[in-house]
Amino acid sequence: MKNPSCKVNIVILNYNGKDVLKKCLASVFRLDYPDFEVVVVDNDSKDGSLEEAKNGFSRATFIKNEGNLGFSAGNNVGIKYSLEKQAKYVLLLNNDTEVERNMLSVLIDLMEKQKGIGIMSPRIVRGDSEESWFSGGRIDWMRMKTVHEEVSSEKTREGFFETGFISGCAMLIRREVFAKAGLLDEDFFLYWEDVDFSVRAQRAGFKLAVSPLSKVRHFEKSENFLESKIYWLVVSGLFFFKKNSKCYLRPWISFYTAMRKMKNRMDIRKKPADAIFLAVSKAYDDFKNNIRQKT
Repeated sequence: MKNPSCKVNIVILNYNGKDVLKKCLASVFRLDYPDFEVVVVDNDSKDGSLEEAKNGFSRATFIKNEGNLGFSAGNNVGIKYSLEKQAKYVLLLNNDTEVERNMLSVLIDLMEKQKGIGIMSPRIVRGDSEESWFSGGRIDWMRMKTVHEEVSSEKTREGFFETGFISGCAMLIRREVFAKAGLLDEDFFLYWEDVDFSVRAQRAGFKLAVSPLSKVRHFEKSENFLESKIYWLVVSGLFFFKKNSKCYLRPWISFYTAMRKMKNRMDIRKKPADAIFLAVSKAYDDFKNNIRQKT
């Protein structure tokens, strides 16, 4: 690596991560990159995970919030701290991940050579498998969704490839991006804030990229709380498209949303006790009434 002195702050947001946080931190402290600080921001966990991490990893910096601020606001606490400490890069990393030893050094080396890239992600695989969890994607504005894409051999020739958005699971962000695009939007409590941040970074003139040479394993904890996950995916998705859709797309977004709500009502008629259908319905109602059911 030509410039090993770039200061990197690794911000890990924790909320009741007793089953995963210690493994995440153990993998991070095995990184071969020479200059990083680990910042654990805790969203008022009640399961003892923060206390265990403090006992086991004294090299990390710990910040405890007074409540569960959500993904954006919680991470912003760590980002602000990192920028005050003059970090050149900030890596946002989920607490339910484990990183490969060269993950960070590969990304920093590429970003130091490619100054136009503002945010870069490693390839993220699912658990102990080699199945991709995130390896790039695009926003489908017409169907109000994101589409994940697989790595192809053509894309790997330069060690990275551009993408339409970056997952917040593991995103390395150049300091200048925050100066031009701002922090994470705290109107998003959970989900879609990473896509929103990606869009704002692109509109500020930065490229987004994924490197398949760098790898993170994601042991997705959110699958244990499926109803809550579905609720927030719907609420935050509706907010994202309302906020970011171009003017000419807004009539279509309104129509498409109405069709989705109608389908949801039909689904509930068929299965009135289905918890997922009810979570979707509540998300539509809360979004309409500007209510966010923060946990």
